[in-house]
Amino acid sequence: MLNKKVEKKLVEQIEKEGYSSSLYLAMASWAENNGLEGTAQWMYAQSDEERMHMLKIVKYVNERGGQAVISSFDRPPSDFKNVKNMFEQVFEHEQKVTASINDIVEVCLNEKDFTTHNWLQWFVNEQIEEEASVSAIIDKLNLLGDQNLYMFDRDIMGMRGQQPASME
Repeated sequence: MLNKKVEKKLVEQIEKEGYSSSLYLAMASWAENNGLEGTAQWMYAQSDEERMHMLKIVKYVNERGGQAVISSFDRPPSDFKNVKNMFEQVFEHEQKVTASINDIVEVCLNEKDFTTHNWLQWFVNEQIEEEASVSAIIDKLNLLGDQNLYMFDRDIMGMRGQQPASME
């Protein structure tokens, strides 16, 4: 059985992951509407990844005897100053998600829920990768300045370890 305090924190995280997916989807739409196809593809992939995180938590809560609750998500912003500012917002958002995951880990340890603590280590490692990936993107954007985004936009999917794929 899932500890009730841990279950409460995981249900809160379901909402946060759902919002993350919506936020990155909004960013993808903005990028696509501003001629940044590569950036849009990166954000679409990121949105899908966040939804997968949400589903992973939903399944875990339900499999452990809890009840995953799917709430509504706040509406994400739909307009962004520029690409660099958008990725700075992504980095800030990922830091908040990392803090939230760490908070769940702390509750698991306090409640001696070592099973969930062990399961959460995948998310801990994922957040390390997420922050490092976005930090590297911001570094590239700092090198570019506010112009010359063509090659960055063309090559951004390579920073995910994938080749760009068109959305149909």
